[in-house]
Amino acid sequence: MKRLMGLDYGDKTIGIALSDELGWTAQGLEVIRRTTAERDLGRLRDIIAQYKVEELVVGLPKNMNNTIGPRGEKCMEFARYLQETLEMPVHMWDERLTTVSAQRTLIEADVSRKKRKQVIDKMAAALILQNYMDSKTVR
Repeated sequence: MKRLMGLDYGDKTIGIALSDELGWTAQGLEVIRRTTAERDLGRLRDIIAQYKVEELVVGLPKNMNNTIGPRGEKCMEFARYLQETLEMPVHMWDERLTTVSAQRTLIEADVSRKKRKQVIDKMAAALILQNYMDSKTVR
């Protein structure tokens, strides 16, 4: 089974999640505080090498009417950049409501606002990746 990495790309952070070796579950790994494209890419390369990641899944924030706005355009640009630079498959996945869902889960789990801020992006990345993997699983 291929190991996948899910990315929740934001203005200030990149949430990162990984699939397990069997490709069944996604777990949040870390949040990169964005600085420069080179440093961000360097950290992604390190994780890809360490976990032998073969494919990436980048969240695509669509509008509720299914159109793509400025935020979605940035994510598509980021995905193209990764595909060209890393020379590996990059898939886009509709991420509508994943951050809302992650937020709700954390609130239900009674996680403090400060802690939620620290984990929300990697949790959103895990939901993006899990939803992508679930869509590929034949049941």
